[in-house]
Amino acid sequence: MENPTNEKIKSILESASTIAVVGLSDNPERTSYQVSKVMQDNGYRIIPVNPTVNEVLGEKAYSSLTEVTDQIDIINVFRRPEFLPDIAKEAALTDCRIFWAQQGIKNDEAFHYLEEEGFTVIMDLCIKVAQAILLKK
Repeated sequence: MENPTNEKIKSILESASTIAVVGLSDNPERTSYQVSKVMQDNGYRIIPVNPTVNEVLGEKAYSSLTEVTDQIDIINVFRRPEFLPDIAKEAALTDCRIFWAQQGIKNDEAFHYLEEEGFTVIMDLCIKVAQAILLKK
């Protein structure tokens, strides 16, 4: 299980405009909210995917990835590692092919499944940190 090169990650972040955030909380104290807010402030559209909320950061929330009708460039996951295989199966039903699990989150089963499905997989890496380091202005 190895992440893409920094060059590849930089390219993904430069070309992406919409990030679906699985497990995005509407609580400003939660890491998912804080990271997504920074990404939104940096010009990305955030689509919350969480069945327990209606709206986060001014965007309508969806119960699942498959309910999102807009184009998704990156699926960013803030759920515990044991949930990743199911989220990976749902992700495979979308047109998106970038799957990003936040820092501290990795799952071998999900990683291998996603690779077989043609995904670029990034795990155990904070998207906000990667964006700040790789896209320094």
